[in-house]
Amino acid sequence: MSVALALEGYAPQWHHKARTLAAVHRARCSRLIGRALAGAWVLWDEDRQSWFAEGPVILGFGDTNVEITHRKFDECGITWDQVDMSTPLDWPGLRLDWRAGAHPALAAVTGRRLREVNVIERIMPNRWRPRLLDAIEFRFEGARLAVYNAMDENGLSTRPEVTWPIGFWRRVPIA
Repeated sequence: MSVALALEGYAPQWHHKARTLAAVHRARCSRLIGRALAGAWVLWDEDRQSWFAEGPVILGFGDTNVEITHRKFDECGITWDQVDMSTPLDWPGLRLDWRAGAHPALAAVTGRRLREVNVIERIMPNRWRPRLLDAIEFRFEGARLAVYNAMDENGLSTRPEVTWPIGFWRRVPIA
């Protein structure tokens, strides 16, 4: 069991199709548009003094938190207000805690108003899996945050999409 699934009360529903993920979360994401990101948290490994990327990335918009986690090759789970960050974390061999703004990408978007939310799909040149769910993109006023699949854990990026290969990705709007 991954650490992300060991959080009390945390039960993400995993999706690997962008359109399905977008449809499931469209109404709730739409209510975030125009709101400022009040805070952002990640699990922090106290011994290594680094981000523990297997846990959810939590984005706080005042009274609502959205929690994003990637696993496997192209699965993503989005939950809403399921993680209680005040509950002590206790896993054998790991000393983890929640840390606000611990990644430069999160610090870059905190305080900015949300303009849109998208799923980013990679278009693959094979028949068995022509599209891969790659990232959840949050476009803020003057900034962009992608919570992406880093092969069974989360990655964070503020890179502009112009750095992506032309013709090998598409944006599926959520809100």
